[in-house]
Amino acid sequence: MEKVKLIVDSSANLSSTTNIEVVPLKITIAGHDFIDDDQLNISELITSMAQNSEAGKTSCPSINEWLEALEGSERAIILTITSGLSGSFSSAFQAKEIYEKDHPQSQVIVIDSLSAGPEMTLILQEIQRLVASPTRFVDLEQKIVQYRTHTHLLFVLQSLHNLSLNGRVSPAVAKIAGMLKIDLVGTVSQEGTLEPITKMRGMKRALKEILKQMAQRNYHGGQVIIDHCENEADANALKEQILTLYPQADIKIRTTCGLCTFYAEKGGIMIGFADN
Repeated sequence: MEKVKLIVDSSANLSSTTNIEVVPLKITIAGHDFIDDDQLNISELITSMAQNSEAGKTSCPSINEWLEALEGSERAIILTITSGLSGSFSSAFQAKEIYEKDHPQSQVIVIDSLSAGPEMTLILQEIQRLVASPTRFVDLEQKIVQYRTHTHLLFVLQSLHNLSLNGRVSPAVAKIAGMLKIDLVGTVSQEGTLEPITKMRGMKRALKEILKQMAQRNYHGGQVIIDHCENEADANALKEQILTLYPQADIKIRTTCGLCTFYAEKGGIMIGFADN
């Protein structure tokens, strides 16, 4: 297959490479914009979120930013954060239609990951594998969407500060959860929205719940990506627990970029994996 340009937004917790272009989202806290690129100071973002008493907001890439990323390509695949949390997919799809109209020979596929962070990276890896295979470009979208049904995202939140500011939980519940060290274990729904599963007292119990949820989703070993927000210790603890149960597991630990830091908050971890 001839060269296919791969484009993803910054919620995948990746940096641009020669093969992948990352288009940044934007986080706004108390009137200050944080651009989610390689220059972003994550510690400064976390401090700003903790000190802020008003709801922050995120902004998806503009149509023009997607068009700039598409420039020069005849075939491209764009992967975005779930449309359940952001307008990124809608913006990218509008850019696709404009680009294909202006470049009649071009073909652009836009995929809604229905997720974020590590699960997006797993989908992107499958896209890379498919692009390198004999699969026809016209068949790629169906195969990507099919693979997406076999990937999963779980998360543990140690702080509910942002969720309370954005009206997802009451401030009183967030305060009590912080005092009692209650962690929220959750996933993304089939529609791509954040879905709480249960609340556990302490990260030790939360990680045990993660292992249980992975097994329920038919994980029996294989690749796992763990993204953490300034919590490498618990990410490593989870890695060791997974390896104890599944010695052949291939586990990678990364740090969250800006957008996932905004949702996970300090201490949060995100776990992406594929079922068997």
